[in-house]
Amino acid sequence: MSENNGRANIALAIIRQPGVNTVATAEGVVAVMKELEPQLPPSVETEIIFNRAESIRHSVDDVKFTLLLTIALVVMVIFLFLRNVRATIIPSLALPFSLIGTCTIMWVLGYSLNNLSLMALTLAVGFVVDDAIVMLENIVRHIEMGKKPLQAALDGSKEISFTILSMTLSLVAVFIPLLFMPGLVGRLFREFAVTIGVAILVSGFVSLTLTPMLAAKFLRADDAHAHTEGKWRSVERLYQSTENGYMRSLGWVMNHRGLTMVFSALMLVLTVGLFMYIPKGFLPSEDTGRLQGSVEGPEGIGFEAMAAKAREVAAIIQKDENVKFVLASIGGGPGGGGSNSARLQLTLQDSTDRPHVDQVMRDLTRATAKVPGVQVFFRNPPPINIGGRRGNSAYTVSLQGPDIAELYNSARALETRMRELPQLENISSDLQVGNPQVAIDIDRERASTLGISASQIENALYNAYGSRQVSTIYTQTNQFQVILELRPEYQADPAALSQLFIRSSTGSLVQLGSVARFSKGVGPQSIQHNGQLPAVSISFNTRPNVALGDAVAAVQAEARAVLPPDVTPVLSGDTQAFAQAQSGLLALLVVAIFVIYLVLGILYESFVHPLTILSGLPFAAVGALLTLLIFGKDLSVYAYVGIIMLIGLVKKNAIMMIDFAIEAERDHNMTPHDAIIEAARVRFRPITMTTLAALMGTLPIAIGYGAGAESRQPLGLAVVGGLAFSQLITLYVTPVVYTYLDELTLKLKNRKKRKAMQQSGAGMPVPAAGD
Repeated sequence: MSENNGRANIALAIIRQPGVNTVATAEGVVAVMKELEPQLPPSVETEIIFNRAESIRHSVDDVKFTLLLTIALVVMVIFLFLRNVRATIIPSLALPFSLIGTCTIMWVLGYSLNNLSLMALTLAVGFVVDDAIVMLENIVRHIEMGKKPLQAALDGSKEISFTILSMTLSLVAVFIPLLFMPGLVGRLFREFAVTIGVAILVSGFVSLTLTPMLAAKFLRADDAHAHTEGKWRSVERLYQSTENGYMRSLGWVMNHRGLTMVFSALMLVLTVGLFMYIPKGFLPSEDTGRLQGSVEGPEGIGFEAMAAKAREVAAIIQKDENVKFVLASIGGGPGGGGSNSARLQLTLQDSTDRPHVDQVMRDLTRATAKVPGVQVFFRNPPPINIGGRRGNSAYTVSLQGPDIAELYNSARALETRMRELPQLENISSDLQVGNPQVAIDIDRERASTLGISASQIENALYNAYGSRQVSTIYTQTNQFQVILELRPEYQADPAALSQLFIRSSTGSLVQLGSVARFSKGVGPQSIQHNGQLPAVSISFNTRPNVALGDAVAAVQAEARAVLPPDVTPVLSGDTQAFAQAQSGLLALLVVAIFVIYLVLGILYESFVHPLTILSGLPFAAVGALLTLLIFGKDLSVYAYVGIIMLIGLVKKNAIMMIDFAIEAERDHNMTPHDAIIEAARVRFRPITMTTLAALMGTLPIAIGYGAGAESRQPLGLAVVGGLAFSQLITLYVTPVVYTYLDELTLKLKNRKKRKAMQQSGAGMPVPAAGD
């Protein structure tokens, strides 16, 4: 039975083939339905209960707006620093070239423009201009030295090319582990990683080729920063004041390097502490404008009684001003459920006219709690469905064991303990063993004497209570199946069993009651299995402001305390995917750091310089985790990916400074201290520009505007918070770490040299008397 607003209906679900455009498919179905409407009888109406394509279209449109806003903010940052239209256009051209090149590669690979790929393009906007900014700023610096634009482009690009190559390859290396990540997270973010990785590679190529050519062609000698005049002069003075303040504060830090290293160690400890403390989540709750629900009645309730309860619940739901449609169905079918359960499909009003879906769900739970005799559960369907078995609530833990009696007793005990946990609500179980049953015990000797076999009895019962098709009626426009069964009044009375007649082999009719005994009892409505073992599933929701990680930990602790050794708890569905993601993402984080270290070690041919570059990672993690805590966000999969991206971003400051310092030591015989100080001064402008560009590129995602923003926002917050904190701190920490590691390298070289001399037999020169 299926009802919508009290009317009987047939629900049609449309599922697209893999690789087919979802929105186009939905639009085609709607068009076909409009063509079919005139051919339907007047009493039949068609309504679209839920169209997933609408939320997809709104989400994609909002991401497109975010992309355009990001481009505008990044170009604005470039203009404020360069204050010249020609100079601003040059790095800005890296945006369209990178996006066009990326979309071309996506088309070749068969990717589509979806939420994840568009989010990757939006994030890439803030990063693809970094290389072009660094290249252009270095060329402008050479123009300030008095060089012609062509010569400045040649010298500046030659000087900075290795820096850009290092930044590009090390940033792309961050996403390599994502490509090989197994499970749901790997499938979810593989397209995201390829999209943003290709965008970064294309931008690096554009910065090394197109940007120097455009600078040589269009820049003039008066495009230097020192020639800024008029209303923009105040902006340059502000920058110079900031740079002077930074250099003075850096001098103080370099004179107190020990305190800086203590501060760095505290940040590392704080990173570990925050990671252990922050609530862990899986996929953020997303408002797609729909809810799923279930109505659980007492075991053994009749169909008509259950239908009346379902209508009563549906009427209460329909009165809610936030609900647009409610569809109720009873019994078996898609989604499971027995005769004592009903399923609800709710379509909500537009998100601009109602509260968030989680608030609507809590209001409906309170409103339907007053219906006597049934329990009503609601769940916000996740953006990605995981697992085939659906519970009444969002998350599920399954128990399995070989002994059914022990399994059922353990499941009841665990369910009782879970109801006492303050982190959980809406707890339900599929353990239903009190279903009324009638057992039929055949007197085989008497039945055989009368010429009746057990198979004849089974066929008679199936004819009476089953769904045996005995004929088909064909008309000009349709065909109808003829189903054999007893009249409804006999189906509802167990006493009618004894009055069934069975034709024996002799042709006479024998009453079933004369060859069988009937006994009433109770038993399980169904026996669930996980693999080959009997299983019981217990589903639950988390209370508001409770992270999934805390809830799962509490359930696992209760399971360890209650369950015997033969009963095993198994996380399933979203809960299982969450547990796998937590361990997989942590491993991915470690692998990403290791891959970057290898790439940097190969590029610099050094074991030490990569450590200097990676020294800012704890500050990025602290900034990201603190930002998530401040805004009340869990460490979800999206936030994890944001932190992984930070690994590739925060090292740009160190790469720019270290490249310059190494060259200054090698070509100008400067001491490590003086070289890194000069590197910090020269690279302060491109560092500031690239940091602000990356922040502006991520800020619209962190604000969380539009459909589907709940999923994107944790990633944006993690990147913005980590960048803002780490890029500031690494301006001071990187020079300190560079000098310490340089001193350590020098000591190791001297020790190795002395050891080699001692092994060769050449002693150290003995000082003469009086020396």
